[in-house]
Amino acid sequence: MRIGPHVLPNPLAVAPMAGVTDRPFRQLCKRLGAGYAVSEMVAANPRLWATDKSRRRTDHAGEVAPIAVQIAGADPALVADAARYNVDRGAEIIDINLGCPAKKVCNAAAGSALLSNEPLVQSIVQAVVRAVAVPVTLKLRTGPHPEARNAVRIARMAEAEGIAALALHGRTRACAFVGPVEYETIARVKQAVGIPIFANGDIRTAADARRVLALTGADGLMIGRAAQGRPWIFREIAHHLATGGALPPPTVAEARALILEHLRDHYDFYGEELGVRIARKHLGWYTAGLPGDRALRDLVNQATTADVQLAAMEAFFAAQAAVGERLAYRDTMRDDIRDATTSGAPHIDRPAARPWAGEALAA
Repeated sequence: MRIGPHVLPNPLAVAPMAGVTDRPFRQLCKRLGAGYAVSEMVAANPRLWATDKSRRRTDHAGEVAPIAVQIAGADPALVADAARYNVDRGAEIIDINLGCPAKKVCNAAAGSALLSNEPLVQSIVQAVVRAVAVPVTLKLRTGPHPEARNAVRIARMAEAEGIAALALHGRTRACAFVGPVEYETIARVKQAVGIPIFANGDIRTAADARRVLALTGADGLMIGRAAQGRPWIFREIAHHLATGGALPPPTVAEARALILEHLRDHYDFYGEELGVRIARKHLGWYTAGLPGDRALRDLVNQATTADVQLAAMEAFFAAQAAVGERLAYRDTMRDDIRDATTSGAPHIDRPAARPWAGEALAA
């Protein structure tokens, strides 16, 4: 799969998620098989660029190429300026956010709120494509609400204006993360344009990935919430697509090494005080469904130092090793991760059952 001049090692992408896809997490996902990762969104408002949060979001030191940065805004001139600003700081691909359904973003007429104003979307796309000499992509939803799906029209316009690739979440803005994913709409968008399409939405297992590719004809897959706590999902999917087989869960020893390395990188990136607070949600996701997960969450959520969190995880993995060589989840689909309540973690809605449940996989 190619985005402009960039040939991806595989067509599996990490979806941009605010508060999740920071540089340490993106790097870990790429190490574990993701061919592409998009940063947390950077606001187009220049008054916010000097904040610590924005500075971290534009820090790409040592990041594996291609470096993709998502920008969000509703003023074409400001969004174009934000694109230039991020290219000057290392961005090799600029992604425009038309997909976020969060009230904070939509109340500023940005994110998926823009889907209700197609002329403004076109103006933003034109301004950004003309502002930078790197590929520009879009992340969007199927429309403002189920009675007004316009993803096909926007995709055709975007291609005509020079957009290099699209990532399409198969729900409308009004649906947020609830209800069945419209894979048929993704298929129509794929048939309508010639640029690469990432399918996004409720891809939680390697089998899901294979089915979604068959249903949509998409060129690649973008995975978000399923990577929270299981960044090795990318290698599991890559293996399944290549061989038809299934990889076992990581060994306890490997998971321990990966997670402790992620934690140390995370603390270095944020500093200890903030890093400890933000790490709580990652540790909740990593351990959900494993023996002793609830007690572990209580401990790491109360911890105020990195040493205490690290020691808690060392003890947790020692207990897992006593259970078996590999991680042994209570539920292989691990729906309980949707209910993990860790301090500082965002609420995550449980998706509805997949519409293809029980259907035979298309040849």
